[in-house]
Amino acid sequence: MVEEHGPTLDRTFAALAHPTRRSLLEQLAAGEATVTELAAPYSVSLAAVSKHLQVLEQAGLVERRVVGREHHLSLTPDPMERAAGWLVRYRRFWRSSLAALAEMAGEHDE
Repeated sequence: MVEEHGPTLDRTFAALAHPTRRSLLEQLAAGEATVTELAAPYSVSLAAVSKHLQVLEQAGLVERRVVGREHHLSLTPDPMERAAGWLVRYRRFWRSSLAALAEMAGEHDE
């Protein structure tokens, strides 16, 4: 079966794979912020943070608004909602597989 949102999900999961990008998304969950504000907690260059933000933008996870020389970023939830929906479809499988594994492990303990 071909996944209808394959490239979108690929970009979303690839963007979420890096801890700095996940941290940036956590910051943006509190509200819009400038690139400078987002970069403040990190010991890397502003350019490095900007590259992470570009990955998040390309995945559609953040949106940029330019006001003069300031770049303001905000969270866009749609790609995360699609990724969460994809994960939910497999929750039933995971739960039943883990329950079966736990049952098997319990049988071997006796």
